[in-house]
Amino acid sequence: MVKTEPPVLMARQSQTLYLLQHICRKYVHINNSIEEEIKGRISLGNKAFYANQDLFKSKLLTKNSKLRMYKTLVRPVVTYACETRVLKENIKTKLRVFERKVLRRI
Repeated sequence: MVKTEPPVLMARQSQTLYLLQHICRKYVHINNSIEEEIKGRISLGNKAFYANQDLFKSKLLTKNSKLRMYKTLVRPVVTYACETRVLKENIKTKLRVFERKVLRRI
């Protein structure tokens, strides 16, 4: 007998996939400007960080736990599809600045 996933889980996965596709389409512009896309990604990273700010400021969690959460919740939003882009030095600098800003707040 083949074990299938519950319908609720399958619905969530399809919604997540739809949202990711929507986000990708939203930030790839007509002129394919990488700078604009990175700006949008950093903005989404800020939203992801501030949405979980209460966890990052919690004194009940260790610094290692917070770093794991950052690497799991925030960094993938910013670096999504970065390996497919050619990153110039100014873009790399913007990404490093964002990461330092977040790490200082943790």
